[in-house]
Amino acid sequence: MKNFRHQHQRPKKNTLVIGRQAIVDALKTGKQLDRIYMQTAVHGSFIDEIKTLALQHNVPINNVPAEKLNNFNVFNHEGCVAQISKIQYQNLQDVISFIVENGEVPLFIILDGITDIRNIGAIARSAFCFGVNAIIIPDKGVGSLNEDAILTSAGALENIAVCRVNSLMKAVDDLHMNGIKVFASEMKATKKVYELNFDEPCAIVMGGEEHGVYPALLKICDEQFQIPMPGDFDSLNVSVATGVVLYEVSKQRAVVGN
Repeated sequence: MKNFRHQHQRPKKNTLVIGRQAIVDALKTGKQLDRIYMQTAVHGSFIDEIKTLALQHNVPINNVPAEKLNNFNVFNHEGCVAQISKIQYQNLQDVISFIVENGEVPLFIILDGITDIRNIGAIARSAFCFGVNAIIIPDKGVGSLNEDAILTSAGALENIAVCRVNSLMKAVDDLHMNGIKVFASEMKATKKVYELNFDEPCAIVMGGEEHGVYPALLKICDEQFQIPMPGDFDSLNVSVATGVVLYEVSKQRAVVGN
């Protein structure tokens, strides 16, 4: 993979879909959009259609002031600008089926409430290096997988499957239906990460540093675990914690494979 330096850039115009009709057409033809920026208080039939189509295709809508749209340096945006995704999102069930058909033991990372794109990029880099099959993200409440995220991931986000879903709860149900256990990172859990059995098909939920994993999501997970730390400190950075967990997974699976 290439090495990149982190830098923030305004999106290039050829990565944008500008105007209401253009966004409707893009959604109807299946163009993958990262998200839609919609000016606060805009309304009309086209806006209703955009919202309906966005929901169907799991494309998040960010309600923003006019200044945000004007910062894109585009004209005649009609209150709507969409950013074309650099990530080709995959259907979760299709990914599961592909993994199983290829005789692999499924391993997923689920991101819940992680908004810092640098953390997402770092997690993707570790996930790719440790053989994670796919990253599962919700369509809302997660940082944009934009150019900055890809740069931070050193290109890993372009080399690992990403499944964007409209409900992490539903995604966990789908994983369970396919015989995949779901383990959640939780600071107050009694079980240690090394006490879990990662040899079996599994998905690992990592929550945002401020609020952790959503309580309702925690309840439907098969196990909760913590990373034991002798140091007297609050917690690890989420991307570092993910790397620690994935190392444990890799270590367990390597022992079984030998």
